[in-house]
Amino acid sequence: MRIEDYALIGDMHTAALVGRDGSVDWLCLPRFDSGACFAALLGGRPAGRWLLAPAGEGTCTGRRYRDGTLVLETTWDRPGGCVRVLDFMPPRGEAPDLVRIVEGVRGRVEMRTELLLRFEYGAVIPWVRHREGEMAVVAGPNAAWLQSPVELAHDSRLRATTASFAVSAGDRVPFVLTWQQSWQGRPRRLDAGEELAATDRLWRQWLGRCRYQGEYGEAVGSSLLALKALTYAPTGGIVAAPTTSLPEQVGGPRNWDYRYSWLRDASFTLRALIRAGYAAEATAWRDWLLRAVAGDPADLQIMYTVDGSRHMPEWTVDWLPGYEGSRPVRIGNAASGQFQLDVYGEVIDCLYQAREAGLRPDEEVWDLQRALMEYLEGAWREPDNGLWEVRGPRRDFVHSKVFAWVAADRMVRSVENQGLDGPVRRWRALREEIHRDVCAHGYDAYRNTFTQFYGSKGLDAALLLIPRLGFLPLDDPRVAGTVDAVCRELTEDGLVLRYRPEADDVDELPGGEGVFIACSFWLAHALALIGRRERSRRLFERLLSLRNDVGLLSEEYDVRTGRQTGNFPQAYSHVSIVNAAQALAAPGTSD
Repeated sequence: MRIEDYALIGDMHTAALVGRDGSVDWLCLPRFDSGACFAALLGGRPAGRWLLAPAGEGTCTGRRYRDGTLVLETTWDRPGGCVRVLDFMPPRGEAPDLVRIVEGVRGRVEMRTELLLRFEYGAVIPWVRHREGEMAVVAGPNAAWLQSPVELAHDSRLRATTASFAVSAGDRVPFVLTWQQSWQGRPRRLDAGEELAATDRLWRQWLGRCRYQGEYGEAVGSSLLALKALTYAPTGGIVAAPTTSLPEQVGGPRNWDYRYSWLRDASFTLRALIRAGYAAEATAWRDWLLRAVAGDPADLQIMYTVDGSRHMPEWTVDWLPGYEGSRPVRIGNAASGQFQLDVYGEVIDCLYQAREAGLRPDEEVWDLQRALMEYLEGAWREPDNGLWEVRGPRRDFVHSKVFAWVAADRMVRSVENQGLDGPVRRWRALREEIHRDVCAHGYDAYRNTFTQFYGSKGLDAALLLIPRLGFLPLDDPRVAGTVDAVCRELTEDGLVLRYRPEADDVDELPGGEGVFIACSFWLAHALALIGRRERSRRLFERLLSLRNDVGLLSEEYDVRTGRQTGNFPQAYSHVSIVNAAQALAAPGTSD
């Protein structure tokens, strides 16, 4: 399957990817960053999958999410009949469950299922038993049960559970897969029909709270559903993606584990949620942020696990060949130990926005902000690894310095506009000092553009954020000049690259990557803010056309092959859809 051939289902603890061929090829249990029990996405059939489809080869003839939900309907229309499979993960109860229901629509269709559970990213083949009309497996700490009215068999050659059965019009055949820690015993059995109704109700009620009223309501709604699915309900943390090691360039080494929560996403995610009417989710995200960053400001990380843990050592899964041979397959993320200056500004901006939006106050928030600001006052001149976590020497990245300015600016505004106490004169002076420094060393007057880092000739897509941060007035010629430079020098077929790795030897990794989808939405957003709204709209609609058939986007897009690349679905891409749509919906002048 191509990356865009997958659809997402989840229970806000973890998520699964279902292919157009009816195979669940990725699922980590019990949460996003746990070991995968289905890893065919990265290792093919031997690494674990669950196929449920008509007998014979072939992909579906159509699929969609049921209106306002994350319940996936996949349809196969064959000469002898038509069948539909419903895939979903019910609201988490005693244990995680994956439910699949086969519905006969017309005629008669021969079906087959093949379940290969392989724990720990395909390394562990469990012991399988069939008893009392169900399959049971166990391997170390993992246990699972498959419940269905059809007769299940064990294929000793494949070490798989299989079944063949026929479905006629009006038939409904359920399958329920349940996981539990092996020492806790079997959880209660679920009624698939009841769980379908509960899952439908949960998603529709949640999306029904959306307050967005502008154009592109369908795109905003599906993006919000994806963001909700990528939320870890117990803590409010949001993972960047539910997958690891889907390549930024097919066959290359730029393969990262994105099953963690990045601080860089904080302010933009918060803004998207608040403006769409999801104050409770925004509060939960902010509270996760507060817990995660609590401690010595010098120890602030760029990312954390969904429960706020700091430890995510990077290692490679040598037994998996990777997606289309893209190696290595990485678990954990060594970038968590990088120094990225911008995260201080992003956290402070997020907490400032939360107060502006009237979110429930927290007495310790201001103390934390002051501690972060105190550290930043002494550290803002330090070079860092930058927003894109380049694995090369530290630089004075312009985006990082601009967010140091954002931190000082929001601290000043917190005193001036929100009635908080602090050394506002010192912060004002720092704000001016950082501003002068960036304009003096990070701006190329000859080309009328800000640059990637001090002294660089290269560009960085993160410069497109300058118009919405308040660093310069929107009518300042340096703002439009930077947007124009990105359009001229940092695009492929009109879509935006993060940066050019070869420029100034900024990145020591070999190979390239596709255009970055979120950055392309940033360009649409920036064009809207500076008054080029028709051009913004054309780009925005083109980007929406890159979504797959169920409205999902990965991290990147390869314009040469017309394929999505990178981890999928990507929260930052969907946050950027919501924010860009909101910018286009706001009143503004038009070109």
